[in-house]
Formats: sequence, structure tokens, C-alpha cells
Amino acid sequence: MPPTDDIPKPEDPVTRAKAPDAESAAAAESGADGAAPAKFVEGSTMRHVVTMTATASFGLMAIFVVDFANLFYIAMLGQDILAAAIGYAGTLLFFNISLCIGVTIAATALVSRALGAGDREKARRVAGSALVFMVLFTTLAVLILLPLLDPILTLLGARGETKRIAEGFLFIVVPSMPLLGVGMCLSGIMRAVGDAKRAMYVTLLGGLASAILDPLLIFGFDMGVTGAAVATLLSRFALILAGWHGAVRVHNLVAMPRIEDLRMDVRPIAAIALPAVLTNVATPVGNAYMTSAFSAYGDETVAGWAVIGRVIPIAFGAIFALSGAVGPILGQNLGAGRMDRVRQTLVDALVFTGIYTLGVWTGLYLLQDAIVDVFSATGDMADLVRFFCTVVAVTWLFNGALYVANAAFNNLGFPTYSTLFNWGRAVLGTVPFVYAGSYLGGAEGALLGQGVGGVVFGIGAIIVCFRVVSRLKPTPDLPPPPVWRTPQPPFSSGKSANMG
Repeated sequence: MPPTDDIPKPEDPVTRAKAPDAESAAAAESGADGAAPAKFVEGSTMRHVVTMTATASFGLMAIFVVDFANLFYIAMLGQDILAAAIGYAGTLLFFNISLCIGVTIAATALVSRALGAGDREKARRVAGSALVFMVLFTTLAVLILLPLLDPILTLLGARGETKRIAEGFLFIVVPSMPLLGVGMCLSGIMRAVGDAKRAMYVTLLGGLASAILDPLLIFGFDMGVTGAAVATLLSRFALILAGWHGAVRVHNLVAMPRIEDLRMDVRPIAAIALPAVLTNVATPVGNAYMTSAFSAYGDETVAGWAVIGRVIPIAFGAIFALSGAVGPILGQNLGAGRMDRVRQTLVDALVFTGIYTLGVWTGLYLLQDAIVDVFSATGDMADLVRFFCTVVAVTWLFNGALYVANAAFNNLGFPTYSTLFNWGRAVLGTVPFVYAGSYLGGAEGALLGQGVGGVVFGIGAIIVCFRVVSRLKPTPDLPPPPVWRTPQPPFSSGKSANMG
């Protein structure tokens, strides 16, 4: 755990607010529904937390619904080997999504901070640069991952026909990683400006496309696992279309970057993106270890872990969405110098996490038999799913606390703290706890061990988070936050107001 006695200064200092000029005011007219660009610096912080988290969770869950639907339809084919193959592939795809989330966090934090400080042109420039870096970064990741699929799957414990099926699935889906990254980044840019509704539409459209294509390709064209892969690939084009419309056409919040802009923005983006990527990669690394540990118990247990891996993002979608949803609220208030609202946002996010987790745990306990039936689970596969729903699900309360702390660290200028806690959770909070749990209680003990490790690091992260915030001070001469209102033109068609 990092020391807290001497909290360093933020790695990315707050930009001093500027009064909006005529050009910025004109640009603000492109905002949705005439809303002020820095909308989170006023009003109820709890309302902002609930609204942003609810819409972000719907959008993020749409991404995971694609994986859920894939496994559901594959399970209908009645072969455990196919479900296990999707489980192995899903572990690696979670790694891909985590890379994209890392760069998106940087874009959202910097754009929201610039808007909070009243500098819309800087926000547009940073948004364009972030998209360029997303394409470059994800393309490089694809080129590195494709030749390594076989050894990675072997390391995860995949063997024989199971590994061959998983590798074929990944060879189709992995190259679409840049599409996923750009779509997620565009959604993050819209969250930064406060347009939660259109940000949600981006991933909802991708999920809808997959919901239509999955059964058509898997059953209608009898393509099986290959059909699931192609459906995932095609659904990611829908992300681009919806994201481009909202961020560029509606908000005009993306500027085409010049070479000098990229040089100017690479350091602040990298200062947040690199630690954020390392932070988010920690989770799939921990899950990869879990997959490897479960592989010792056979394909049936791995298939049960695959089901849990699909249930978690959907059941706890709001928890996954917290970092991205709360980030713009923290960023805008930091940019405006409103530290009182920063602290209250953190408190509200923790309250929301507690109520939500307890509600979901109750629902999973009551619906565990239905979940087992949906995936045609039997034997060890069914036992592992039921144990998660009954015992382990409640530990997500502390994972939620960790995600809230991540949002604060990433958006307030301390991204390395987020990296330290997430890797601590993925390694020290996983390996020894899972090993001990496996020794004492088999596969169920391993699953419980992972949950207990999350409790330890969730509590530690939130304690350090509040220590950091209590010592963080705004710039003394920071002027009051600008409150912009879109000027009403003499004649308006009302088109912008009716686009939602």
C-alpha cells in the first residue's frame, strides 16, 4: 500500500479557468439540448452520480451482453467443450476491453477537466488526439497479440480441440479491437460533456446489432462459434456510427489534430492512459490466473467460470461503469476548483455502490436456479455458479469501492495509485488467497479466495483515496467556475433539442 503521510502534488495540475469567448460560446451551441458544457459543477452530486452511472452501465453492459449472448447461444448447442472454449477466449477479450478502457479514461478525464475550466477548444483538440492515439495503440496491440494466441491459450490451460476452437474465435475478433477502442473513446467524450444519453446509445447500438446477428449466424447459417465471432466483429461497426454521430455531428467536440497537437497532447494523455491501461489490465491478468486455476478441475469447472464471467458484468454493470461515470463529475469539479463537490461525489458514489450491490446479491440468490437452467449447467458447473450467487457475489461491494477510488485517482491527478491498488488486487489479493482457498475448498474455495482478496484491497483503496482528497487543494487564485448558457438564436428549428 502506498504511503499516505506525504501525498504528492497531482501529476497533472488543474488548468486555470478561462472566461468563454465568442468562439467558445458559438461552439457551445452544438451541445445537446442547450446544456452548459460544465454541467456537473452545479446541482445535486448524487443525481449526477445516479444518472451518469445508470446510463453508463446500460451502455457498458451492452458490450458484455455480446459476450453473454455468445455463450448463451453456444450453450444451446449442448457441448461443454464449446462453452469452455468461449470461456478461454473471453478471458483474453476482457484484456482487450481493458486496454481500450484505459485510453478512454484518459480522454474522458482531460476533456472533462478542460470543459470544467471553460476551455472548449482545448477539449476538442484533446478529444481528436485521444482518438488518434487509440487507433495507434490498439493496432499495435493487435499486431502483438495475434502471433501469441496459441501460447497464451496454452498458458491459460486450454488444450486440444478446446484450444483450437478458442483460437479460431479470437483470430476473427481480435483484429476488430481498434473499432471497439474508437467507439468506446467516442462514448467517453460524450460522457465528459455530460451527454449520458447519447454515450449510452453507442454501446446499446452495438449490443442490439449483436443480438440480431448472433442467432442468425450461429443457427440460421449454422456457423456455430465462428458465427458468434463474426457477429461480434460486425457489431463493433455500429459503435463507430453511433459514437461519431454524437461526438462529432451533435456536439462538434472532436477537432482534427495536427502533428504539433499530437506532440503537445501525448504527454498528458500518456500520463493518465499508461497507468490507467496498467490498472485495467490487472483485472484480466487476475482472471487469467483464475482460469488457469480452474482448468485443473476440468472443462466443466472452466465452463462454470465462463458463465460467472458473463453474469458478473451484467449483474454488476453499474459497478464496472462507476469509474467512467463518476470520472467526468470529478474532472469538471476539479477543473472548476470545487473540492467540496469532489468529496461529496465520492461519498455519493460509495452510497450508491452499497445499495446497488446488496440489491444485486439478493437478486442473484433468488435467481440462481434460473441462471443454471439458462446455461444448461450440471454437475461441477452448476455448483460453482450457485456458490457464486449465494456467497461470493456480496464481495463485489468492495470491488465497487476500489472502482470509486480508481475514478478519483485517475481524474484527480494520481493515476499511479490506481495502478498500485489494482495490481495489488490482481496479484497479492488473488494468488495467495486463491491458492489457499483451492487447497482448503477446491474450486469453490478458490472462488471465495478471490472475493476475500477483493475485500482487503477495496477497503485499503478507499481509505487512501479520502486521504488524498483531503490534502488536495485547488489553485488559490482560481476564479469561480464559468456557468455557460447557450444563447438562443432569433430562429431555431429545434432540431438539436429533439435529437434525443
